[in-house]
Amino acid sequence: MSDTATSGSAPRNGTAEDRAAQDGIPNLPPTSWAVLGLLSFGEELSGYDLKKWADWSLKFFYWSPSYSQIYGELKRLEKIGYATSRVELTESTRGKRVYTITEEGMAAVSRWAREAPVEPPVLKHGVMLRTWLGHLMEPARLREILEQHGEYAEKMSRRAQADADGAAEVAEWAYPELVLRWSQRYYEAERELTRTMLADLDELAAGSAKGRPLSS
Repeated sequence: MSDTATSGSAPRNGTAEDRAAQDGIPNLPPTSWAVLGLLSFGEELSGYDLKKWADWSLKFFYWSPSYSQIYGELKRLEKIGYATSRVELTESTRGKRVYTITEEGMAAVSRWAREAPVEPPVLKHGVMLRTWLGHLMEPARLREILEQHGEYAEKMSRRAQADADGAAEVAEWAYPELVLRWSQRYYEAERELTRTMLADLDELAAGSAKGRPLSS
């Protein structure tokens, strides 16, 4: 269905959060849903635990929030009643605050997962931008940038594969495992696209040497 309803209702404009609010979904930023989603797996987690979980999983397909972002969102979620916390006494001199999702929080994140508008991914690809500006640098430097990116994509593919294999050992992590395997395939594709771009640069250089543009 398009954003403009066919029954005579007003067009649904604005940000993703605005459209979600129109659908009766709480108007929270993406980081809130990410943190609440981590808590939805049913464990008591500290901010440190949440950061580790985000680095283990979210970083491959979304981003890994900083500690300050995580603690800020935990305060927000607790304030609106989507999470509760308690201080867990440890052997150290300071206790550790751990957080649990509430029934209201579980209902909210469940509804968001099911009913939030499907938004297109936002591609902010620094290496593509720098390649677009390839006329401002030496060809050898551009190749070096692309080769570094290819090495990064290969490393991330291996890490996602390893984390997916680890998730496969825990039944409750079946869906994170699927997304990690998706991430692994994404980075594989990114590596192949980088190789193709390097080949395109070779063709461009060969065409320039012969005094003709790159063929289509």
